This record gives sequence, C-alpha cells and structure tokens, in this order.
Amino acid sequence: MAIWKQDPSLERINGWSANTMMETLGIRFTEIGDDWVRGTMPVDHRTHQPYGLLHGGASVVLAETLGSTAAMLTLDPAQEVTVGLDINANHIRGVRSGTVIGTARPVHIGRSTQVWEIRIETEAGELVCISRITMAVIPARVVAPR
Repeated sequence: MAIWKQDPSLERINGWSANTMMETLGIRFTEIGDDWVRGTMPVDHRTHQPYGLLHGGASVVLAETLGSTAAMLTLDPAQEVTVGLDINANHIRGVRSGTVIGTARPVHIGRSTQVWEIRIETEAGELVCISRITMAVIPARVVAPR
C-alpha cells in the first residue's frame, strides 16, 4: 500500500525542479514505488570537484532532493509541509563519469519528524554514498509558497 498523500506523478514532481539547483545539476526523478522514490544525476562538469570526481556536495544535493521530496509526498500540503533539520552523508566510492542513481526510503514517518535513508549508487549498482535526512513536519501556514 502506497504511503503517498499527493499525486506522485513523475511529470509533476520533475516540474518542481524548474529554475532550481536540481535543474542546474540535471537531477531527474525516474521512478516511484509504494514507499520509495528514485532519481538520477549526471556525473559531469556540473557535479565534479577539482580532481575530476563527483563532488560530495552534489551527492548531498541529490540525497536531500530525493529525501525531502519523498517526505513532502507523504503529507497533505494544505495542512503540513516538511523542512530539513539534519542531513549526513558517508562517501564510499569515487565516480568520474556516467550517472548516479539515488533511492530514498523511509526509516521513520512520524507526526512531527520523518527520517529517510538515501542510497546513491553507480549504474553498475556500486554504493557511492549513503545519506540520512531528518525532516520536521510543520503547519503549512508557516511557509509561504514560492
């Protein structure tokens, strides 16, 4: 049974990235399951650090994008929204090119907080980064829409 309280269509969710960092870095949502979301990010000049490897910060942007979007999809946005409290990341393997694939799955979905784990892998399935994001659930009236 799906945990989503909003329409999780890929077209809709990818539309949220217009004119944002996600669009600049080429992040795209690619799949949505009953309790997970998946997205990709290219490893190229936009996401490299000076040694020609995937920048750890870019991995964190992908992780936060996937985790925070998934968290938001579990709520009725007329009532509640989520905002990030904490994110951490362990960088396991360097990547020079191609595409990385991130999958966000819930660890905890509570009334006031949510915790999501995001695994970022190469196209061959090798673990690149593992991240965890904690989200606060707050009343929608606190945050003005853009």
